[in-house]
Amino acid sequence: MLPKSFDAREAEARIYKNWEESGVFAAGSEDGPESYAIVIPPPNVTGSLHMGHALNNSLQDILIRQHRMRGFNVLWQPGTDHAGIATQMLVERKLAHEGEPDRWTLGREEFIKRVWAWKEESGGTITNQLRRLGASCDWSRERFTMDKGLSDAVLKVFVALHKEGLIYKDKRLVNWDTTLRTAISDLEVQQVEKQGHLWHLRYPIADQTGRYLVVATTRPETMLGDAAVAVHPEDERYKDLIGGFVRLPIVDRLIPIVGDEHA
Repeated sequence: MLPKSFDAREAEARIYKNWEESGVFAAGSEDGPESYAIVIPPPNVTGSLHMGHALNNSLQDILIRQHRMRGFNVLWQPGTDHAGIATQMLVERKLAHEGEPDRWTLGREEFIKRVWAWKEESGGTITNQLRRLGASCDWSRERFTMDKGLSDAVLKVFVALHKEGLIYKDKRLVNWDTTLRTAISDLEVQQVEKQGHLWHLRYPIADQTGRYLVVATTRPETMLGDAAVAVHPEDERYKDLIGGFVRLPIVDRLIPIVGDEHA
């Protein structure tokens, strides 16, 4: 007997299960028809999918299904991304919310176990959401960005690039997170406007006792890295100083005075 109303949730789950078990989403062998592949932009295991994921994956699915129906050997490669710092933050918040010890008290090994447990929970939510969307991914090839094979490949590439001199270690200004105690990328930094303050620093002119060049800056800590002081070549106050030197405060290092029309 037919039910009085259509249960979309039951029907979609049943039909998708039949699709997946029958292997219709699986990519074929390397031989045969022309290949067509899309690597799904791996969503971060930091929660669940949002409307942007739904739109993006729907567009990919349209292309995948179209090429599959045209006889192409199609692969839609699914996977998830570890999003290290963001995932760490979520796990730390979860520990705090549940009244458990922080990562320092837990220790490295135990904390990593908690992160992997979160990955299993969140990653499962994400793949289930993709299935609910009807995404025709080849789930037999599902990957995680920290799978051993992928990690080995990343290591191999880094070693090769280092040997070629394309990766090197150097001193650079970085964004330091005082809570996570690690450097983070510019993408992880939220820029906030603040009312600043101008610091006026006096640079003694070399060999001219009592004469100074005053530089105004909002970042006095960068003074130690100064390599020169620029003045406008037509500024009557300073044009006679071009070619001379000032003494860098604190370190007493001589740096040149240069003329620059943009100063």
